Amino acid sequence: MKRLKLILIIALLLCLAPMPYGYYMLVRFFATVMFGLMAYQYCREKNENLMIVFGALAVLFQPIIKIPLGHAVWNVVDVAVAIGLIILLLKENR
Repeated sequence: MKRLKLILIIALLLCLAPMPYGYYMLVRFFATVMFGLMAYQYCREKNENLMIVFGALAVLFQPIIKIPLGHAVWNVVDVAVAIGLIILLLKENR
């Protein structure tokens, strides 16, 4: 799971570069699956706070009903989520 989180972090940060629309859709789909899996994992670990956070992120990133935040706001969200995932990975490695 750690490698998939690293791939997700890189994919989110690559969203800052001008990419084709299909890349953003692929990242949204991958992020939704990953956040759903993380929410399930933290539910099984009885960590309700992280379960709610990753469940909300799965809803935010889901590609079916798009949430129109604008490109600049999505860039901020992508960076904030990537930073949060990096912090989470560092805490889990301790």
